[in-house]
Amino acid sequence: MNNTDSTNTRAPWVIVAGGVNRLGGTDKANFALVEYLLQKDIPVHVVAHRIDEDLLRYPTIIVDRVPVPAGSHFAGEKLLSIRGWQIAKRVTASYRSARVVVNGGNCAWGDINWVHYVHRAWSADRIEAPLTDRLKHRVATMSAKSREITSFRAARLVIANSQLTRRHLIELTNVDPNRVHTIYLGADADWAPANQSERVTARTLLDLPSARPIVTFVGAIGYDHRKGLDILLKAWEQLCRLHEWDAHLVVAGDGRALPDWRSLVAHSDFHERVSFLGYTDKVRELLAASDLLVSPARYESFGLNVQEALCRGVPAIVSAGVGVAEVYPAHLRDLLLRNPEDVGDLVGHMLMWRSNVEYWRNLVVESSGELRAYSWRDMAERFVDYATSGVIQSILPILDRDNSGSTARTSAAS
Repeated sequence: MNNTDSTNTRAPWVIVAGGVNRLGGTDKANFALVEYLLQKDIPVHVVAHRIDEDLLRYPTIIVDRVPVPAGSHFAGEKLLSIRGWQIAKRVTASYRSARVVVNGGNCAWGDINWVHYVHRAWSADRIEAPLTDRLKHRVATMSAKSREITSFRAARLVIANSQLTRRHLIELTNVDPNRVHTIYLGADADWAPANQSERVTARTLLDLPSARPIVTFVGAIGYDHRKGLDILLKAWEQLCRLHEWDAHLVVAGDGRALPDWRSLVAHSDFHERVSFLGYTDKVRELLAASDLLVSPARYESFGLNVQEALCRGVPAIVSAGVGVAEVYPAHLRDLLLRNPEDVGDLVGHMLMWRSNVEYWRNLVVESSGELRAYSWRDMAERFVDYATSGVIQSILPILDRDNSGSTARTSAAS
């Protein structure tokens, strides 16, 4: 076919992504978009390192798996970029109205860039790590900044996952504001607050204390301290010195720095009050077992772990400057940290929560339904509608209540 659309075939979409599955924030978003397109019988060509096997049952999907040589993410990213560009060129040559979606700097193609992270908004100049890791970090950071600028400038349409991300794109990468629009990440409608039976089952499954309040941290554990685990553990050390503090901390996540944190805690006075799960695909169960999630992140373009906690009825203390804070309703804003570097402030917030656990849980449960009402399918539908027509309807996952008590969404498209 020579640059024309077949009258018998719908124009396909090409999705270039590191992962298309239900295991992480960006990967979940890509999964939701691909699944929505396939359910609409729209052909999709996926170029990715990882893909959920459930998607392969659709007859209109083509998958091009890109390897990660010797576990090198840097090499894998290069291969993904090259292969994504090749596939996009081939498909758009055959289908004039084909759409191509890339994520950030993973492929410089001039169509839609879905941005879930802006490297110029956060990249630690120095990290406390072995020499090899410091060198890898420096090279990866420089490459990421360069690649994202090239990709952002090439895109005709840029979709941000929060207003924070949109602002960073405009202010730090000089993207034309008229080309940048915000669509928040969706929610799993069935991730409702857990009942007591589910909580007990989850704690047994994860081998967690049955009688103590469970505080949870979920996130990648790197040397750059972006997720704020160092701040949380400093606060935890202070809290464990208090007689009234009886909670147990669960750290879920993997990364190069995980062995160092395990060792540090193992030699601390509070080692019996912390459990490391490492990587887990049981986040739903972990949240069922939890009473509080803490995320003192220094940078987070959105923060799906926090939104998922709120959906499950779990209060979440999070930095006010991250993207997910934008969806916090007014009655939960006391849970936001003004300065994620302030250990004392985090201690104060956690003591505030512990003084009235049921109060905070009840407040969050009130908002859970509203958050879950904006589903992953809703997000994907808005994405496709905007990409194909330029028209976007209300996209905020939190409902603002007017004076009459009814609900109305507020657009954050630009």
